[in-house]
Amino acid sequence: MQGRDAICDRHIRPLAPIPTPVVPDLSKIQRFSAMLFDVYGTLLISGAGEIGFDRKSTERVDGMGRLLRRYGINSPPDRLADALHRAIERTHDIARQRGIDCPEVDIVRIWRQVLGIDDITRVKNFALEYELIVNPVYPMPGLEDLLSACKTQDMPMGIISNAQFYTAYVVERFLGATLEERGLDQRLLFFSWRERHAKPSTFMFNRAKAVLFDMGISAASVLYVGNDMRNDILPATSVGFKTALFAGDRRSLRQRESDDRCIDLVPDLTVTDLRQLIAGTDDSQPKGCYGKIS
Repeated sequence: MQGRDAICDRHIRPLAPIPTPVVPDLSKIQRFSAMLFDVYGTLLISGAGEIGFDRKSTERVDGMGRLLRRYGINSPPDRLADALHRAIERTHDIARQRGIDCPEVDIVRIWRQVLGIDDITRVKNFALEYELIVNPVYPMPGLEDLLSACKTQDMPMGIISNAQFYTAYVVERFLGATLEERGLDQRLLFFSWRERHAKPSTFMFNRAKAVLFDMGISAASVLYVGNDMRNDILPATSVGFKTALFAGDRRSLRQRESDDRCIDLVPDLTVTDLRQLIAGTDDSQPKGCYGKIS
């Protein structure tokens, strides 16, 4: 049976961000005590703009028919897409009835239901390959530079992302090391598939805030970096984090200008290259209100 590395070798190809007309604003940058990141469209270039399961994507993407034949799945792509989305919606409906405002699924469980396959390794391989076809990814320029700068300064780093089981694996493959080896703190890794809550819910942000508080770091000293005004900047602001809107790729920039919740929302920083945030790791920057809890 093919492994995850072989699947990635088959599908991963270099991508470059598509520039946006947005002008960076770093006028409020100071030395932060911790940085938290979104993944898709922020740390990774995302061909689809974000993780997701767009019903039409299964039908229109080249290679979907070959994928289904490779796994012995006798279903037209459009029928598979409909079954996938019905299963996701059923799971979401059940979770909402339990009081979860923005529910998330475990895509392995969903695909297992849809495909009728009990072999978990096979289901996981299919899910990874499907995602890489409908949502090609590649490291955002400056990713390694920013992580290295944070690690050099012993700055705690974490992730709050709408994600699935393969997200961490793909990022680690690009980095050539585990997230922890690159300086990310295991306590600060929040992936929606594990938490069963998705952004723009504040659930994962509040969990991160509590962990940071226990580490002696105040919310006002934390910078959260994301590409979506509604899914990233809104909940991060709501829990008291400072925010940076990443506007470096037209595919994934979500300014949400028609969303009433975002009309008066302004990020603390706007960046078009991850390396612009390195100044926020510099000990020579004045701390002001950004210091740790005394």
